[in-house]
Amino acid sequence: MVKSEKIKQVASDAVAFLEVLDTAGVVLDADNQVIDQSSLAIDMGLVEYGKLTSADLVELADSARTKRQSVKAELSFSKNLRSAKLILSARATMLSEVLVIVLVEDITEAKRLEETRKDFVENISHELKTPISAISLLAEALQVAVDDPEQLTKFAKNLQRESKRLGSLVSKIIELSRIQAGDLKGDIEVCDLSQLVIEAVDLNQFLADSRGVKISFDASNEINVLGDASLLTMAIKNLIENAVLYSEANSQVGIGLITDGEFAEIQVIDNGIGISVDQQDRIFERFYRVDPSRSRDTGGTGLGLSIVKHAANNHGGEVTVFSRVGLGSTFTLRLPIHNEQPDERPE
Repeated sequence: MVKSEKIKQVASDAVAFLEVLDTAGVVLDADNQVIDQSSLAIDMGLVEYGKLTSADLVELADSARTKRQSVKAELSFSKNLRSAKLILSARATMLSEVLVIVLVEDITEAKRLEETRKDFVENISHELKTPISAISLLAEALQVAVDDPEQLTKFAKNLQRESKRLGSLVSKIIELSRIQAGDLKGDIEVCDLSQLVIEAVDLNQFLADSRGVKISFDASNEINVLGDASLLTMAIKNLIENAVLYSEANSQVGIGLITDGEFAEIQVIDNGIGISVDQQDRIFERFYRVDPSRSRDTGGTGLGLSIVKHAANNHGGEVTVFSRVGLGSTFTLRLPIHNEQPDERPE
């Protein structure tokens, strides 16, 4: 009896320490019965009916007993079939001759960020190679064509085009990195969406005129949102630019601004090539292009819609798409409306 009480006390002391550290931990006896557990372990669903719910964690505890030393592992875990899978970093170590303590850390988000960074670097490396290689080849061609004015002019124009493409790509990579980090460097202020749309239209007017595309926007009543005006303008500009680039000559891009409950909706509608259903889930990924050949012709970077997505998320909103191949697309940017509260002053 005394020994049993002592075991419980050791387990209780260990868990009390874990509670202070806000760490998920479980103390097991020789039969892998749970003697005690931290509240975070319960919240994560690691324990049920006095036992560990993960066979992998039980195996880790057995391994610690066999080796008589601390062992660790990375494993996947979900509370039930409907729960999202978590990636756990777990360590099991002997707490006494009888007890084993299993410590668990949820590293799902850290792993996701690690994979995101890895993919980002790989994508950047791939995307930068194309314009850099083109610029290098064109520079060599210019040296060879120094005595041929016609060829010189042609290569110079191509060099300027590739330089612009490279500059645009680098700028958007920097901007996307800043947005993904949640860094809103602009002043957070009350913004009139009508004015932001007008500014975004102006920024795309030259592109639209050069491609024979008409942009139609009928400014509505003032609709205010709270946010970074420059970032929101960029997001709207990217949606309009995307619509123009994927529209045929002599077509029209329409922009609507409406309210839907507590949200404002900016709709950008085109009659372009459209997006297939299987691609609609991917178009907001970095560097993903619906039509790579068209992107090469237009200088698209594949980052515009990703910037829109993260800008929307950073402002408590979302961006969605409805599209049919051959009929065009409608992109909707939803942002929470800001209703200014009048100052309450005593009469």
